[in-house]
Amino acid sequence: MRPAPASRIAAARSTGTAHRIPSVPADSDPGPGMDADLGPGPSPDPVPEQQPTGRRFAGVATMIGSGLSNQTGAAIGSHAFPVLGPVGVVAVRQYVAAIVLLAVGRPRLRSFTWWQWRPVVGLAVVFGTMNLSLYTAIDRIGLGLAVTLEFLGPLCIALATSRRRADACCALVAAAAVVTLMRPRPSADYLGMGLGLLAAVCWASYILLNRTVGRRVPGAQGSAAAAGLSALMFLPVGIAVAVHQPPTASAVAYAVTAGVLSSAVPYLADLFTLRRVPAQAFGLFMSVNPVLAALVGWVGLGQNLGWTEWTSIGAIVAANTLSILTRRG
Repeated sequence: MRPAPASRIAAARSTGTAHRIPSVPADSDPGPGMDADLGPGPSPDPVPEQQPTGRRFAGVATMIGSGLSNQTGAAIGSHAFPVLGPVGVVAVRQYVAAIVLLAVGRPRLRSFTWWQWRPVVGLAVVFGTMNLSLYTAIDRIGLGLAVTLEFLGPLCIALATSRRRADACCALVAAAAVVTLMRPRPSADYLGMGLGLLAAVCWASYILLNRTVGRRVPGAQGSAAAAGLSALMFLPVGIAVAVHQPPTASAVAYAVTAGVLSSAVPYLADLFTLRRVPAQAFGLFMSVNPVLAALVGWVGLGQNLGWTEWTSIGAIVAANTLSILTRRG
């Protein structure tokens, strides 16, 4: 999950940290600003050049609320880890995402051809793997670092497809930040970091597959079908978790809340936002998600980060911001 020019819709949770992608036109590329969780929705109306201040303020407020909702959902979901484990929480999230997207997309599955099913199946596999690797990374290295590493996926796509010197500088800054985050030290959890990078690879793959699905399947049907298929894949996992360790009511409540806050709320919020703010502004605000994740992890979970980690997170966010601001529409 190359950022689209300002005249197009920027796409990308976030995840949400694990993640969501509102509608992306077939001729545009998703950019690094958005969290990839749910998939394309109904095409938003074009954003006019001049808008009332009230509408823009509402759009900005919604973007901030969406990011906080996404990261707060992940933090709340982590409270269910001792009972359900990251696998069980992700299974519940997949069920919630499927319910939301199937209700919105209403896919006509019988009309799908194999040419359409192939990228849909790939999207379903990547969708589940992305969320599972991210939530397992959150369990091991904390919310802020996990989301920051995952964010490298869309950022790398944006920078790798560019030939601009500014983007080359941004790539060097991001690479230096990653090296700093993953520097050898006694407390380093390299498995957790590796899972965060796996989530980044999955997010990048999700973007590319999502674009293919958007071209081959009309509307939100492809993403809805992928979400439903991913939920089916996690059904045996959910049953196995429940049998092995019967869940408590509070653990299930935490997991369901995570699914609502990190899937349903951001998805609907993004549809609202894309009608009210320019695509470039959308990408800029969504790129702050690693900072929001670190703040939520610090305030809500007591996951303290050192100045080195904060500096690295800021550098990665700055690299994305500079890339968007210097890009001409």
